[in-house]
Amino acid sequence: MKMDEFARRSEEIKGRLYKTAIVYLQDPDAAEEALAEAVYRGVKACGKLKDPGLFDTWMTRILINACCDELKRRKRQSSVDEIPEDAAEKYDSLPLRDAVCRLPKELKDVIVLRYFSGYGLKETADILGIPQGTAATRQRRALALLRLELEEV
Repeated sequence: MKMDEFARRSEEIKGRLYKTAIVYLQDPDAAEEALAEAVYRGVKACGKLKDPGLFDTWMTRILINACCDELKRRKRQSSVDEIPEDAAEKYDSLPLRDAVCRLPKELKDVIVLRYFSGYGLKETADILGIPQGTAATRQRRALALLRLELEEV
């Protein structure tokens, strides 16, 4: 894939990628940084993309990996840093967001891609590298868990 085509295609899906990063990281600045990192990684690896038709799926997977790396970095950092006093005031306590964050990673990935990023079931399965039936099962389990948790609120 040539750089001009890469730039054009990544610009087309930038909004969708940003929404995905926001849901994962819950911080606009971190989401922008993860998006920039994903584009950088994509530029470095664009010669490895064999099927340009899978560009959206490929870039989304790169973005999810960048978000996971950021979350790991935060976890390591939080064990070193103290929590600021005003953290409770800044934290967005929407029940749905909290419930989604507490889902196991495999279920959270499906929900984020399906409902917050707008991907279809097949695209979600392709991005996660799992069979479509597995994605559907994870979606049902995640929705059932969310329903139970939100009924308590």
